[in-house]
Amino acid sequence: MNQTLEGVIRVTGKGVGYFKNPADENNDFEIQPENINMALNGDTVRVELLAQEIYNRKQAKVVEVVERKKTAFVGTLEVSDSPEASGFFLVPDDKRMYRDIFVPKNEAGDAKPGDKVQVELTEWPDPTKSPKGKVIRVIGHAGEHNAEMLGIVFESGFEVDFPTDVESEAREWKEKFAKEDHLKDRKDFRSTTTFTIDPVDAKDFDDAISIKKINNNEYEIGIHIADVSHFVTPKSALDKEAEHRGTSIYLVDRTIPMLPEILSNDLCSLNPNEDKYAFSAVFVMDKAGQVKERWFGKALINSDKRFSYEEAQEILDKKSGIFYEELDTLNQIAYKLREEKFKNGAIEFETEEVKFQLDENGKPIKVFRKVRKDTHKLIEDYMLLANKEVATYLHLESKKNTKAAGVYRIHDAPDREKIMNLATFVKALGFELKNKDGETTAEDITRMLRSVEGTPAEMLVKTAAIRSMQKAVYSTANIGHFGLAFEYYTHFTSPIRRYPDLLVHRLVYRFLTKGKVEPDEIAKYQHLSEESSERELEAAEAERNSIKYKQVEYMSERVNEEFDAIVSGVSEWGVYVEEVETKAEGMVRLKDMTDDFYELNQKLYAVVGKKTGKKYSLGDKVRVKLTNADRDRRVLDFAFVLE
Repeated sequence: MNQTLEGVIRVTGKGVGYFKNPADENNDFEIQPENINMALNGDTVRVELLAQEIYNRKQAKVVEVVERKKTAFVGTLEVSDSPEASGFFLVPDDKRMYRDIFVPKNEAGDAKPGDKVQVELTEWPDPTKSPKGKVIRVIGHAGEHNAEMLGIVFESGFEVDFPTDVESEAREWKEKFAKEDHLKDRKDFRSTTTFTIDPVDAKDFDDAISIKKINNNEYEIGIHIADVSHFVTPKSALDKEAEHRGTSIYLVDRTIPMLPEILSNDLCSLNPNEDKYAFSAVFVMDKAGQVKERWFGKALINSDKRFSYEEAQEILDKKSGIFYEELDTLNQIAYKLREEKFKNGAIEFETEEVKFQLDENGKPIKVFRKVRKDTHKLIEDYMLLANKEVATYLHLESKKNTKAAGVYRIHDAPDREKIMNLATFVKALGFELKNKDGETTAEDITRMLRSVEGTPAEMLVKTAAIRSMQKAVYSTANIGHFGLAFEYYTHFTSPIRRYPDLLVHRLVYRFLTKGKVEPDEIAKYQHLSEESSERELEAAEAERNSIKYKQVEYMSERVNEEFDAIVSGVSEWGVYVEEVETKAEGMVRLKDMTDDFYELNQKLYAVVGKKTGKKYSLGDKVRVKLTNADRDRRVLDFAFVLE
């Protein structure tokens, strides 16, 4: 009998599957469309290994779909032109769904051709034919801003509205909070100078900073986090919904919150001049950023001021204004924290993000890049401090009882083979990545990145380095955080929008009140950690898709214009380029590059012309012309402008 394996399959839009080889994670088994057996991207499947290779790739076939990742798909409804089948077809937005879905007329409800809808799969008996489905939700008209944004949310498996019992539980808390003794079991920080610093358009404020001078060299600095755990209790309707959502989603024009607005924008939001519950990490620190004392616990705060990043930055720049001395002291200490972090080997990856200015119809009229200033970094540094110190506390408490659990944010060391390839690549460019058989440190990577700063290869090397990194995830098994070079790290600072932070709050409070974690809970926390990691990826994909859609929409009025771009990727079928101003990514297809016959050279991260040796490498600056912008497929096509 042939060997069979069970696991998760990745599927491309062409119906080709890839199944991770447990014996060699760098080599997937490839599954041809005729062997996919109705498996869809993300499904748990059982595969049978085949005794054949195609282009040196080991082959397999799906013998059973054990569990569907999802059964509902968003897309545009079109009239079926098949003589055998009267009805509609759903053209899915998810391009990894390689089959259109047939919707019989009696299963379409009120949906009309051209509508953006969500369809549930009902049956798929024949792999040579399209699956059947029924319309479960009419979202709006395809191409309209609101319909497209909602479609992205639903396609990612998230909901917009909250169930009735969740909303009513939130309303009950509003009444309860008004009657509570707000200082019961809480430390009073209301007389300490406290403020929030957030984006100008923020609706919820889940962290505040307080500062009090103790003497000429020491300060009490508090990182106060919204005490969501007071309101969202285990097994409540609010908790079940928060667990299911896992995270808030931030699209280009809206937030889909993890918690109802009564909590996220009111009870749990650290709004100025209101008494609010916080779970706080308070440190006595000197001017050099050294922590002398630490305190964790429940607190009552009252924020004196709601700053935007820009407003706080202006005060720092002018060296005058409300709370200038406090902001300046916090900023100076933040610099010390940052210095220490990088001295210990944290990797300095500065990434750029884009933001859209939309008109009243949601049409993008301007794209600009977010600028990270000192105030952004200041907040980040204190959040990192709180996360690191809380994680250390969790670890120490866990050591007292070997059966105890913590929820950590972990980041594994990069794959050895990827590091060896990266080292070979940067060496060819004249730089060095110190490693021993693929083992390296965050400090070595930072040293290498600093050596390329200001050189023509800077973008190229940074992009290649990012792609060699693992992804950070949640886990009860702490292995440290490679990228930050922290031995212990967790997420404590955003429980309004991240479920793992809420779990951490509950665990810390349990340890503070001498509670214990039962042995059977460890598996539960690990399951929740894995679930949250998965939801985080899905939310990030939704956010990327909303940005991508708006980038394509913005660029659709600029077809035939020329742009400066950077080569952002290379593949067997084309060169990916990223337009400099909007960061919109598209492709120059190899078949359209008629000045030579180009082939992929994976080791050089480049495509190379066979006759001329002309090379397009990752990070190269290029001039391109936009030839097509397809909003439905969220695809941009470019051509190189040849000199």
